[in-house]
Amino acid sequence: MIVGIKNASKLIVISIIACCAVLVCTMFLNFYFDVRLIESEITSELSMVFYNAQVSTAKVVCFVSGGCLLLTAVVMLLFYIKHYIDTHKKELGILKALGYSNIKIAKSFWAFGISTFIGTAIGYAGAFFIMPWFYELQNEDKMLPEITLNFHPSILFYFVVLPTVCFSALSVYYAWYKLKKPVLLLLKDNLQVVSKPPKHRTEKNRELSFIEDLKRSTLKSKKTLVFFIVFASFCFSAMTQMSFSMKDLSSEMMGVMMLVIGLVLAFTTLFLAITTVINGNTKTIAMMRVFGYSQKECCRAILGGYRPLSYIGFIIGTVYQYGLLRLMVDIVFKDMESVPAYKFDVSVMPISLIAFIAIYEILMYIYSEKIKKISIKEIMIE
Repeated sequence: MIVGIKNASKLIVISIIACCAVLVCTMFLNFYFDVRLIESEITSELSMVFYNAQVSTAKVVCFVSGGCLLLTAVVMLLFYIKHYIDTHKKELGILKALGYSNIKIAKSFWAFGISTFIGTAIGYAGAFFIMPWFYELQNEDKMLPEITLNFHPSILFYFVVLPTVCFSALSVYYAWYKLKKPVLLLLKDNLQVVSKPPKHRTEKNRELSFIEDLKRSTLKSKKTLVFFIVFASFCFSAMTQMSFSMKDLSSEMMGVMMLVIGLVLAFTTLFLAITTVINGNTKTIAMMRVFGYSQKECCRAILGGYRPLSYIGFIIGTVYQYGLLRLMVDIVFKDMESVPAYKFDVSVMPISLIAFIAIYEILMYIYSEKIKKISIKEIMIE
């Protein structure tokens, strides 16, 4: 087997995203199916309004949260496959030279779908563990008849079996597509060449220009990682600010759950992005250190370009959580008198921003120390 279980085990980030998506969607969709069963038992007009609001909430949450996390998981899967092929292109080129066809090599990439199965299975099981409390929470005012928790096989199929099959098939197809290259191109070790600055510039301007050019080229060569950085800050911003609002709009349990999911997604995605950036630029960092560039300059050239993008992601997350909560309060629960009016919490946003800046800069410092430990000798003898 060209790609084994050991290789697929590195896709833990996809497992975490799949787990979060299935956990949330299973709870709300299972509740949606079960609450529909008691529609005929509702007699009062107020209860019917509450019932319609709960049904709409389940639909919105599954569509928005599930769709966003599904898109992110697909992007990450494609990124991992491309990254694996790029880092093992010589081995894959040798296999093609020995007569292995593209489809024969690509078939082994089905193992990447295992990460999806692990995440969806854990998320599905975790949802059923939480659902008894979730059902009580959704009907804590007893405005609806008692809602019985039922098992729906269709949810198991659509949220566990189908994603596993689809992600495995997508892995095989995308690997086959990326392997449609000449053997010599796979065997060739492509090196990035940085153009020299014009001779009429001063030494200081030349140095600044090189670092800025390297910063831009790093961003351009790792476009997918730009998405991950923005997504990580988006998750942190949206989920932390939204969790504080859940105390008044829903419950503390929902707030804690959203906060935990947001932090897990943010940290795992950010870890993936920064680690990949550094591992993909070890030779560049080694050469910069050989030519006398300091650790700070190396960090600024390799990681500095992602800092403003992280702040953009934070702003997008702030706007997103405000728009989503306004949608829920003003449209979904507009007929419910007990739901308080929602206003943007000005006091929470600075707290979330300060926490994000502190965590992000601490991570940047930790990875800058990792850059300092890169062995020039080991890189040069590879």
